[in-house]
Amino acid sequence: MKPLQSSTPFSYRSYLALSIPLIISTVTTPLLGAVDTAVVGHLSSSIYIGGVAIGTLIFNTLYWLFGFLRVSTSGFAAQAKGAGQLEKGFSELVRPTIIAILIGLLFIILQYPILQGVLAWIRPGADIREQASIYFHIRIWGAPVTLLNYVILGWLIGMAHVRQTLFLQIGINVLNMILAIVFVHVFHWQVAGVASATLIAEIAGLVFGIVLIWRSPYFKWGSISQAGVFNREALRRMISVNSDLFIRTICLLAMFNIFTANSTSFGPELLAANAILLQVHYIMAYFFDGFANASSIYAGQAGGSRNPLLLWQTIRWSWYSSFLPALLIVIVYWIFHEPLLGLFTDSAATIALANEYSFWLLLFPLVTGAGLVFYGLFTGLSVTAPIRNSMIISFVLFLVVLWIAVPVYGNHGLWLAFIVFGLGRSIFLLIRIPRLLQVIPD
Repeated sequence: MKPLQSSTPFSYRSYLALSIPLIISTVTTPLLGAVDTAVVGHLSSSIYIGGVAIGTLIFNTLYWLFGFLRVSTSGFAAQAKGAGQLEKGFSELVRPTIIAILIGLLFIILQYPILQGVLAWIRPGADIREQASIYFHIRIWGAPVTLLNYVILGWLIGMAHVRQTLFLQIGINVLNMILAIVFVHVFHWQVAGVASATLIAEIAGLVFGIVLIWRSPYFKWGSISQAGVFNREALRRMISVNSDLFIRTICLLAMFNIFTANSTSFGPELLAANAILLQVHYIMAYFFDGFANASSIYAGQAGGSRNPLLLWQTIRWSWYSSFLPALLIVIVYWIFHEPLLGLFTDSAATIALANEYSFWLLLFPLVTGAGLVFYGLFTGLSVTAPIRNSMIISFVLFLVVLWIAVPVYGNHGLWLAFIVFGLGRSIFLLIRIPRLLQVIPD
């Protein structure tokens, strides 16, 4: 996709043509978690789904903390492409690659204190603790691989390699799903089978991703230089953006950790029900993430090419993509929520509990959709301070509602705090849209 000039028409059809493949590629990520949950949910005991839920929580915490490796790489790469500075664009791949390798190796070295610290905080029962430990000790060896995949995916998105992004995401996740089913239901490896499937798929994804970069027309070994990779101003900007996104992710993961810890305190059946509902929520959230990635690409190109019209049009289509898909998701979930929840487990008690609280998910796309889509606009332009501040305020609101509502309403109070957090993400980010318009003066 070439950078658009100020005189070039930019229709919603063009926006959707970029968004739809990205939606397909991103939505396979929560589908993977949903399949993992469903695979163990049909085993003989709820301890397996509880163990996978806690194990997944640990890795979501570890990896999402450094999710900026994908998001910031995408924004910087899109800006370099918009400006026609392809040498700079390749440097935006090399810098985060070094960081990803170092962080991944550190996770492996610190695996024992990480696991024990999380289990001491959540305090699951002995059976669930054992299953979570099995899952963790297998998946931890893929830490450098997973973080490198973040960098590769971010660079491919930023360079508008939409088809390659689609193949990479779907390839990793479909392979993971197939292996999980085979390892659990054919080889009877239970939780170990789910974890092993993920590890193998991540390694295969890294190999495929390297091949895609090698074949990219923007890949030039000769363009790599020490001066470019370690440019002081570029490093300063990367650190600033990544610091804001790191704080944002800390707030997000702290919310999910507190949510899961409170779910654990309600017992294994309610923990399993909430875990299923969270998997459905992830599918909804990643649906919006496809639009966010499209907005990030266009916004980054607008910033790189100094094209205010392109930015205005991207903001306009981001509004469309915040609310129209939200209404569609609500209608689909309202009609199909009962059979959908039944796909995750055979336990009638767990399904009944999930149905009791599933109406909260009807509110999620309506209150959070805008915040999820416009997040891409801000990251595409590397204007990340509003993202950081909106998440801090939303997390404080979550804690206040949690403290007031959970003692009175139990799990309903927990979900109320969750929805308030999502509403805050949207409101406190949208009020900072004027900040975006200052990036490219008209």
